Amino acid sequence: MYMSLFEKRWFRSMIAIILFLLIVFLLNKNQFILTPIVVLIKTIFLPFVVAGILFYLCRPLVVWLEKKKAPRWIAILAAYFAIILFVYGVVKLVGPVINDQLERFVDNLPAMVSTVADWIKYVQENRSTFPDFVQEALLNASADVESRIESNVGNIANGILGVFGLIGGFINTIFYLVLVPFILFYMLKDSHRFAPSVAVLFPQSKKEHVKNILKEMDKTISTYIQGQMLVSVIVGALLFIGYLIIGLNYSLVLAMFGMFTNVIPFLGPYIAVIPAFLVALFQDPIMALYVAIIMLVAQQIEGNIISPNIMGKTLNIHPLTIIVLILTAGNLMGIIGVIFVIPAYSIVKVLVVNIVKILKLNSN
Repeated sequence: MYMSLFEKRWFRSMIAIILFLLIVFLLNKNQFILTPIVVLIKTIFLPFVVAGILFYLCRPLVVWLEKKKAPRWIAILAAYFAIILFVYGVVKLVGPVINDQLERFVDNLPAMVSTVADWIKYVQENRSTFPDFVQEALLNASADVESRIESNVGNIANGILGVFGLIGGFINTIFYLVLVPFILFYMLKDSHRFAPSVAVLFPQSKKEHVKNILKEMDKTISTYIQGQMLVSVIVGALLFIGYLIIGLNYSLVLAMFGMFTNVIPFLGPYIAVIPAFLVALFQDPIMALYVAIIMLVAQQIEGNIISPNIMGKTLNIHPLTIIVLILTAGNLMGIIGVIFVIPAYSIVKVLVVNIVKILKLNSN
């Protein structure tokens, strides 16, 4: 009777879940055991992520050159040269424009602050003309602002002390500049060996299933990274053209900000419009309406034309699921979680779907 019960799949699954929860509980009670592992993961996480993104961006070029009978090491060197050429072109062509716009922004910042001060002064001087509930709201807002300023005075000292952290940041930058190309080289060189190496760890009957799962996961990540990068660049170009048409100040900087925030699912467009909207308000209030229209048009083009044709339906995630994932990941891990939760969910989804298929085949 005992053996027949243990042979049942649901019973074994329940035992596995209990053991897993027990291990998690014990590790939570003895977190010092995981401290070295956590430190190691934090140290290598960013270099591996950057190298992974560059890998999926460079791999099409490497594969294409190999199909043209070029040796793999030549193809990898060509990919490195393409990266260096791209970075040099961006710095050489776009860098001076960004620097000029940032300098003008810094020069105009005192005028913006003065304008805000004038608005506050006007509101205070004419407070008596507002209804009682508005006056009370203004008093509460003023008190809240004052309390926030007082509570953050100590942060100024911390910020000054934080300058010394620049040395550590410089060392980290050098570390990444050395480590990322090193990791990227071996990713491009040995990526074709990854699936067979993992499949060796499984029984012969499962090897083909494992290879198919890894292939599908690889396709999902590749589609997401390459598609998201291309979509973000196109959205940035659309915003830049729109900002140039209406004559918005700092158009390139604001468009590039919109391009980078577009990688954040769902929330990216709303984050991108905030600085452009504020700059437009200071430049000409009616221009804020134009900025909102440009952002709306750009997002409609991206959502209905660009993304469906570039990304396709590879991810196939319901919008409500995306919202729940983003809110959960944002609360747990902040902006890093928001950026990576969608591809992580897609990988887990591929894994679960294929495992379920395998179990169904085995049961039949």
